[in-house]
Amino acid sequence: MKTAAFTRWAAQVVQLSKQQREQLLALIQPSIDLDRVCTVVDGRLGVPPCCAHCGAAGSHRHGRHRGLQRYRCRVCRKTFTGLTGTPLARLRHRAKWLPHLDNMLDSTSVRAAAKAVGVHRNTSFRWRHRFLHLGKLDRPDSLSGIAEADELFLLESQKGSRQLTRPARKRGGVAKKRGISKEHDCVLVARDREGRTFDFVPGRGAVTSSQLHAHLLPVLDTDILLVTDSHGAYRAFAREAGLSHEAVNLRQGERVRGAIHVQNVNGYHRRLRQWLARFNGVASCYLLNYLGWRWALDGERIDSSEGLLRAALGCFNTKR
Repeated sequence: MKTAAFTRWAAQVVQLSKQQREQLLALIQPSIDLDRVCTVVDGRLGVPPCCAHCGAAGSHRHGRHRGLQRYRCRVCRKTFTGLTGTPLARLRHRAKWLPHLDNMLDSTSVRAAAKAVGVHRNTSFRWRHRFLHLGKLDRPDSLSGIAEADELFLLESQKGSRQLTRPARKRGGVAKKRGISKEHDCVLVARDREGRTFDFVPGRGAVTSSQLHAHLLPVLDTDILLVTDSHGAYRAFAREAGLSHEAVNLRQGERVRGAIHVQNVNGYHRRLRQWLARFNGVASCYLLNYLGWRWALDGERIDSSEGLLRAALGCFNTKR
């Protein structure tokens, strides 16, 4: 529309009734959301961007594709956009991505999000895990100062699987064996006093020293003080890795000894359990995605749909 025609049209908007203004806003809102998505996606690439196919520098603009700036590589001659090579490539209905991410910020269920956004429940499920595929990698560089580590155990779940490797359980079922066993997924959480958090799924059953070496050691500073419960695997791990280590004996009622406690990480466990409960069970194969989702929401670290979209594209904010 030309400027003069738009000016005349805009001058008549004030004459619309409330119902007409709401209808007009509903008509243009998808276009606004699409523009916001394109702004975030285009901002992912540098200027000039490197080729998403061969990595060569010096690509040039080559028109637009579905609202996104398209580039052509001078070396391999292939074209690409900000979505090329990301988990969001080839996903449709981009105008509905941000409303869906708003529902993820509210921790809405798959079916409720599908109904609110206006897509099929399978699409809502697929979008959730595409957005979380890279988002779960959003973590701080390392833990420093005083770090607490402890395990959380969740009953292994094959929710949604069509081929079970064990007899099916009734909804809300329990493990066949008492205590911690191979029927439980172990979630190892390490968190320092600044709120920086790492979580891992090292396997099933009780954590072992070798699993701590594989998962926990790479994220700890060499001068860190590691605080845990009295589990023998932590003592062996700290001794072998040469780390300063303190333990609280929870079984004997010891909770706090000066600055030595694991209440920080146990509080995170409590919030994680309460948050997972709303989904009525999480499949073990998707557990890492949900851990990354929870870390994004913890303390409102990511508080906007655009921020969640940037994380889904691999553009992380690791200030905490």
